[in-house]
Amino acid sequence: MPRKFTNLAATAAFVAATMVGATARAADADIVDTAVSAGQFTTLAAALDAAGLVETLKGAGPFTVFAPTDDAFAKLPAGTVETLLEPENKADLIAVLTYHVIPASLPASEVVKYDEAETVNGARIDIDAGGGGVKVNDATVTSADVMASNGVIHVIDTVLIPPSE
Repeated sequence: MPRKFTNLAATAAFVAATMVGATARAADADIVDTAVSAGQFTTLAAALDAAGLVETLKGAGPFTVFAPTDDAFAKLPAGTVETLLEPENKADLIAVLTYHVIPASLPASEVVKYDEAETVNGARIDIDAGGGGVKVNDATVTSADVMASNGVIHVIDTVLIPPSE
């Protein structure tokens, strides 16, 4: 039966257990530096900077980031990215970006055990590991387990939009 990943205490216990049993070594670079060096996340990097979230994601973590590529941002309706990057829309930008982050380091082998997870912004994302791939809401994970010193990045092909309140 799929589990739900919902509270911080469970998150901390899960992360501790994962770290003890982990066989993969995290990269030396943090989430932000790892994404920037990949070269396919320039829009995400600009958005993190505009939202004031760079230092947070350079912090100790741990984090799991479902990172949309530049191509994923390009699929949004014309003008969406530009509008979100305007200073008066910072709260909306933060809501979108934090909807891509889980406050734990979850490699793909763990992500697939869940049918949903609570994001940093408080809303839940749906996880579907059926059909030979992994989907997060309507996004497909195109590359998993990009390890960083403070977590893991899973590359996605679509920007996740949090539900309206």
